[in-house]
Parts: sequence; C-alpha cells; structure tokens
Amino acid sequence: MRLLTWNIQCGKGCDGVTDLARIVSVAKELADADVYCFQEVSDNFANLDGGVDQSAQLGSLLPGYVPVFRPAIETIDGDGRTHRFGNMTLSRLPVMQISNHLLPWPGAGTVRSMRRHALDVTVQTAFGALRVVNTHLEYHSADQREAQIRRLLDLQGEASTSSKASVSHNEPYAAQTLAASSLLCGDFNFDVSDPQHALINESSRPGLNYRDAWPVCHPGKPHALTCGLYDHAQWSDGPDCRDFIFTTEDLIGRIRRVEADTSTAASDHQPIFIELAD
Repeated sequence: MRLLTWNIQCGKGCDGVTDLARIVSVAKELADADVYCFQEVSDNFANLDGGVDQSAQLGSLLPGYVPVFRPAIETIDGDGRTHRFGNMTLSRLPVMQISNHLLPWPGAGTVRSMRRHALDVTVQTAFGALRVVNTHLEYHSADQREAQIRRLLDLQGEASTSSKASVSHNEPYAAQTLAASSLLCGDFNFDVSDPQHALINESSRPGLNYRDAWPVCHPGKPHALTCGLYDHAQWSDGPDCRDFIFTTEDLIGRIRRVEADTSTAASDHQPIFIELAD
C-alpha cells in the first residue's frame, strides 16, 4: 500500500505558474500511490485558482480514484458564490467512511491565522481498515498548532480505544467504522527539532500512538528537507522539514519505504511517500 502526501500550494510552482497537471505528473512519477493526500486545494479563490474548482480538476486528472475534498474554509460572498479551501484525499482503495474534523482555533481574532482541519478517510487495505488523516496545521501561531496537535491525538485515542467495524450501510448506528490503525500525514508547520514533533512522536497515551515513519527506514539520518528548497522568497530563512508521515505503532513493522522528492519545484513544498507491506 502506497500513500503520497504533498502541500501543493494550489498548484503554484516556484516558477509562478499554477499547473495542476504538472502536480499530478510529478506525484505519479514519484509513486504510483493508492492514496494521494494534497493540502492547499482551492475552489473559487480567484487569486489562488483563477476562479475554478481545483478539487474537480484533480479528480479528473486522477481517474479511477475516489476524490474526497473537504474544506477548512467555506464562505459565501454577497453574490452567492461559494469559496472553499482545504485538503483533498484521492483513493483507489475502497473508501469506507469520511469524516472532516475542524481543528481548534483559539485566539482566532488576535493573531493572523485561518481555520484548519483534518480530513479523515477510512480505506480498506489488504491488512484491514485504515484511517488516513490528511492535515495542515497553523503556520503563524504555535499555540494554535499545539491545540490542533492535541486534538489529533485525542481523535487517535478515541479510535484506538473504541474501534468499531460497520455491519451495515443502511442504518446510521450500524454504518460507522472507527479504525484503530492510522496514517497521519501532511504539512505540520513544525520541524523535527520542535517540541511539537515530539508531542506526536513520543506520545504515550492509551491505545495506539503515532510514530514518525522516516527514521524507521533511515535510522540516524536527518529527514529530507521538504520546503524552501527552491522558493527562497517565502522561505528566506532557508529550507527545513515541515512535512511528515506518522504511522500508528501497529504499522511500524509494515513500513518498507519512505522517500521524498527533493528535485521538483512544482510547489514550495516537496512530496513524500510511504510504502507499507500488505
């Protein structure tokens, strides 16, 4: 099972060109993934997407995948036009359940920030139901980011101590699946040395905890740099690593590969992928 995650910056490359076809081409070249997780997907924010629905475009560029787009931000202007911005997950594995978790936003009016969310898609793999949690945490506020991390850990704690398999899709109480096994991926806006990385990676809560997948395949080696490699205007302090894939502890033995594409400039971030043994 292969998953790729990438903050695509609405398809805008370091050359200033917005090109979703290029994004998909680069992603597919890195990994013929079963699941693609994209952050910063826009719909009708003209300065970001030219006034088009990027989720529909990505869905058409990846036929054979179930497209799941959910916004963190959804507004309606005075002319009745809807504007959306958030994360998108596309899966060629059977999709069993979809949840969209709005994450905490403390002090929203006192610091530059925007609403964040976690798109939680349960897929059926060869080794069972798997929750794929696709997220993008706050950039400007460390306090908001910490509150968001704690909510993600709460959600995993709920899932791994109260797991439930659906028995029917015709009745709401019986239709729900809560899988304990999970991949948590996306743009976390902290680096490896930040205590917030340890807040996830060293969690010892009851149930299955998340662990950073990179050191499993690359013990003793630093994480690949995932942002600021080619966009020196937005990342004037230089490149670092802000994008991660965490797996629950029960999946560690299945990890076969974790790689990053550090050669592409199709976004200001780099794509990373993981391969799990069936």
